[in-house]
Amino acid sequence: MRFARSKRGLRLKTVDSCFQDLKESRLVEETFTVDEVSEVLNGLQAVVHSEVESELINTAYTNVLLLRQLFSQAEKWYLKLQTDISELENRELLEQVAEFEKAEFTSSSKKSIIDSMKPKLAPLHEGGAAELLNKEIIRLQEENEKLKSRLKTIESQATDALDEKSKLERALQDLQLEHGNQKDFIKAQDLSDLENTVAALKSEFQKTLNDQTENQKSLEENLATAKHDLLRVQEQLSMAEKELEKKFQQTAAFRNMKEILTKKNDQIKDLRKRLAKYEPED
Repeated sequence: MRFARSKRGLRLKTVDSCFQDLKESRLVEETFTVDEVSEVLNGLQAVVHSEVESELINTAYTNVLLLRQLFSQAEKWYLKLQTDISELENRELLEQVAEFEKAEFTSSSKKSIIDSMKPKLAPLHEGGAAELLNKEIIRLQEENEKLKSRLKTIESQATDALDEKSKLERALQDLQLEHGNQKDFIKAQDLSDLENTVAALKSEFQKTLNDQTENQKSLEENLATAKHDLLRVQEQLSMAEKELEKKFQQTAAFRNMKEILTKKNDQIKDLRKRLAKYEPED
């Protein structure tokens, strides 16, 4: 606010200087013609117009640079900023800003107003709750990536287990088919031994199949657990982002930015009113 007040004071001094120069250089005669008066007013209008336009442009560009810094910091901290343009026309808030400015630069009422408003614009920095929330977001993101990698690994293991099960089933079918084709050619004394061998193979296969089934169930349970963990981490990440956004909106930086924008708008209206006093009536 001191910077804005200083810039405004310089512009007002320039405008006052224009009027003073006009009084000293042109208003030395007692009578003027209509053309002379028109020439004087046109020259004064051009000077004041140039000064006001320069101040408005400078104010707009300064606000853009200030907002750019805030947006850059908000993007760094994963914040979502929201602005209410209607607040710029809020008469009550504009009067509060005017009272604050008056209290800031007037020694008589400075202390009481400052204690009630506390309008200190503290820059965002990497410390305090914001730093902790940012670290928590980074940690959750890393954990999210680890869970995704783990999920892919479990899915790959489950796919391999299913493939292995299919291969064993096909091997059993081939063995049974081969046994059926050769059964008529095997001697009676060897039939019993072959059946025992087939029974042993079936038992071994069944045992392997059961082991594969249990392994598959375990993998599916791990997969479900990993998915639940992933959802939980994503929810925590979302809550952390909302908490960070809420904390930023409660900071003095967010509120005072609105007050600065409101004050600038009030300054522009005040300059327009002053300029209207010197414009010729239709």
